Amino acid sequence: MSRGARRRQRQQPRTLQVFLIIVLVLLTVCVLVKAFFLKAPEQKAAELPAQPASSDTDSQQSPEEQAAQEALRSHLERKGGFYTILLSGLDDDNGGSDTNILVAVDTVNGYVYGVSIPRDSKAIIDGKARKINYAYNKGGTELLADTVSEQLGIPVDYTVSVNLKGFTALVDAIGGVDFDVPINMDYDDPIQNLSIHFKKGVQHLSGADALRVVRFRHNNDGSGYGSEDLGRMATQQKFLKAVAKKMLSAGNILTKIDDYAKIFNQYVDTNLTVGNLAWLGTEVLKMGVDKIDFSTLPNAWKYPYIYLDPTETLTLVNTYLNPYVEDRTAEDLHLPS
Repeated sequence: MSRGARRRQRQQPRTLQVFLIIVLVLLTVCVLVKAFFLKAPEQKAAELPAQPASSDTDSQQSPEEQAAQEALRSHLERKGGFYTILLSGLDDDNGGSDTNILVAVDTVNGYVYGVSIPRDSKAIIDGKARKINYAYNKGGTELLADTVSEQLGIPVDYTVSVNLKGFTALVDAIGGVDFDVPINMDYDDPIQNLSIHFKKGVQHLSGADALRVVRFRHNNDGSGYGSEDLGRMATQQKFLKAVAKKMLSAGNILTKIDDYAKIFNQYVDTNLTVGNLAWLGTEVLKMGVDKIDFSTLPNAWKYPYIYLDPTETLTLVNTYLNPYVEDRTAEDLHLPS
């Protein structure tokens, strides 16, 4: 793919990973303040085809039908302690979802894995070809979650919506972050009222500074990471871990609970209960920051959509996102061509 195509592929003005910072805040607050409400979340139950209303259903089926039903049950058997959560970022104050990440939390194997879903990914919504972001504008997190689930062949157990203004609030709440800026950054965009000017090396970043650093793609003269979005994503991930480590340090946990709670109440909306969050929080804290990783769904740009690669997406789903015991197959995914 050409550099120009890659540049067009990701025009999202916000970092792809800031949601997990806010979610870690949410989890930490609940663990410390509401730990006595600990309760493991429920997994979304698999929907099997309706069967005849009879106590002797099996006797009404042929051996072939019984075998097919048992195979389907097996194919939809859930792993224990595995949850999928769709995180959506709101930053335009118009109800739009600018960025979306599907997160898998595997409490048995001890990892959290998030994949960003390009907002221009092609989707079929109401029988028409749309960009996947249309799902949120049409039906909120419920329709967006259903659309993601249909495409990837896996359930979305829960949703979390975050106003990205919480990113700057969080960084400021922990007193800023010392971060090794990887390259010189000199960029101005009057249309977005964006000005990014930082020297390479370790600097103390405020919330507003941090947002500029993670938004940076290239300099005014075209120089920059070289790999553009790949370089930017690496910077985002490193910064996320730096924030998480400082946020979860003993001093910040003990002294910043009230600030974290205010950020959560103001910027986060979720259908997870406090008890669910407390339970997940204890599990995430056990894992540690090093067990949190990210990627983007494999894709290619062809105007006007981004197309998810079926083969590579299936591999990624089965490696990190699949909540079922059995691997998903190509027939489980429904990616528009």
